[in-house]
Amino acid sequence: MAKFGGFGGGSNMQMQNLMRQAQQMQQKALEAQEEIDGTVLEGTSGGGMVTVKIFGNKEVQEVKLQKEVVDPDDVEMLEDMIVAAFNDASQKADKLKEEKLGAFGAIGGLM
Repeated sequence: MAKFGGFGGGSNMQMQNLMRQAQQMQQKALEAQEEIDGTVLEGTSGGGMVTVKIFGNKEVQEVKLQKEVVDPDDVEMLEDMIVAAFNDASQKADKLKEEKLGAFGAIGGLM
């Protein structure tokens, strides 16, 4: 019978090292996700007449409207401007997420 046959020797140590590295990467990815979620991003439309602030997880924090943009006879325009400002902020959140988590790939389903 061979003394070092099968999976003995250093392969167990290699597996432990790989597991440790994977856990460290996952922890770093989770920390990056927390940083993203806490970051406030701002989107604007109408030359700054409408501002939407969102967190990195795309939860709306604040909506600001300049008085001049509020026209009771043209609510549709205001609605469109709010959507545009949110989409602007959302694109910035996506870019931030890609910058922070892109190196991690799809670890733990974060991406």
